[in-house]
Amino acid sequence: MSESVILNVTGMKCGGCEANVTGKLGELDGVISAKASSQGQTVQVDFNPEKISLAIIKDAIADAGYTVVSV
Repeated sequence: MSESVILNVTGMKCGGCEANVTGKLGELDGVISAKASSQGQTVQVDFNPEKISLAIIKDAIADAGYTVVSV
């Protein structure tokens, strides 16, 4: 079973930022897919809630240098 969430994220300016966020999230066990949009300032994440929590996903985005402003 998977869940999907779209997070509003500030600080992404370009394709490199998108790649940084998706790469960090792709390293996490339980993240099925991630798609970042610097233009829309969003990150869509499909994940298995039995393996990973939304809090860990948000922390990974913060660790990459960006701010999650809402769910």
